[in-house]
Amino acid sequence: MSDLINRKSVIKVKNCLQEYDKNIELIVLDETARTAKDAANSLNTEVGSIVKSLLFKDTEENYHLCLVSGDQFASTKKIADLVNLPITKANADECKAFTGFSIGGVSPIAHDNIPKSIFIDTTLSKYKKVFAAAGHPFVVFGVSYSTLCDLTKGSESNII
Repeated sequence: MSDLINRKSVIKVKNCLQEYDKNIELIVLDETARTAKDAANSLNTEVGSIVKSLLFKDTEENYHLCLVSGDQFASTKKIADLVNLPITKANADECKAFTGFSIGGVSPIAHDNIPKSIFIDTTLSKYKKVFAAAGHPFVVFGVSYSTLCDLTKGSESNII
């Protein structure tokens, strides 16, 4: 197995997944999954089945994680309305400091800090299986939409 599996960020995700369900396996890709399109190409799946983990920050310095379908764009207005505060997208340094993951490998689980809220794009529900980053741009995991919701304890929301 690839050395990527032994990276600290990947091990964090793997351990979290194993606590939830020992049958969920990590998938090491031959090509990067830094973007949703890259991941879809590597997995031979639809771009929409890729989970983008996007971190936003409100004006009170709270962080909010949004899990968005790979073929959609998060609406900052809808997210701001949900949290009742103006928001901005977290920059790469803020994302790394808060989640412990670098952009391109941000997992929806196993963060260093707990987001104030987690919103899940309901359009992901149309896919039998969705794929999310597992701590590195070359490592992902696949689960059902309902498992993603349960794993993250996120709120199903219209955030696009």
